[in-house]
Amino acid sequence: MSQRTARVERNTLETQITVSVNLDGTGQCKLDTGVPFLEHMIDQVARHGLIDIEIVAKGDLHIDDHHTVEDTGITLGQALAQAWGDKKGVRRYGHAYVPLDEALSRVVVDLSGRPGLVMDVEYTRAMIGGFDVDLFGEFFQGLVNHAMITLHIDNLKGKNAHHQAETIFKAFGRALRMAVERDDRMAGVMPSTKGSL
Repeated sequence: MSQRTARVERNTLETQITVSVNLDGTGQCKLDTGVPFLEHMIDQVARHGLIDIEIVAKGDLHIDDHHTVEDTGITLGQALAQAWGDKKGVRRYGHAYVPLDEALSRVVVDLSGRPGLVMDVEYTRAMIGGFDVDLFGEFFQGLVNHAMITLHIDNLKGKNAHHQAETIFKAFGRALRMAVERDDRMAGVMPSTKGSL
C-alpha cells in the first residue's frame, strides 16, 4: 500500500512555509505559525481527520496575520493534493455535521479537481481573541484553490464565534477524512465517469 504523504515548501517575500502531511496518520499535529488560534483550528483538522500535519510558518506578523494565514492555507492545499495523487480508489466525497454546545456546522467536500468554495458563515463577532474571523475565508480559499477541491461550509447555528469556528474546522477534518478514505470496492478505480479528477 503506497504512502500518501507529502512535504511542500513555499517561500515568498511575505512568508516562508513548510507543510508535511500524512493522509493515513493518527491525527498527530506539530504547528509553529505564530498565529495561535489558527494552530488551534488546524489541530482540529488533524485530530478529527486522522491526518498527521506538521507546519512551520514564518511570516510578516508585524503587519498582521493575513499573509501567514492565507499562505498556510495555500501550502496545506498543495501538500494535500500531492499526498492524494491521482485519487484512484478513494471515496472522493465527504461530509460531516459537527456540534459544539449551541453551534452546529456542516461541511461537504468533493475532491473534484475543480476549485470551488461556498462559505455561508455569519460570525457573531469580528475577532476571536486577537484573530480576525475574515481570515478563515482567506485560509479556506487558498486551500481550495491549491488542493483543487470543491468545499461547502455552512454554519447552521451558533452564538459563540469560537464555537462557530471550531465546529467548522472539526467538520472539515471529518469530511476530509471520509473523502480521502480508501474504498475497497473502488480499488484502483477513478471515482469519476470522466476517467480523471
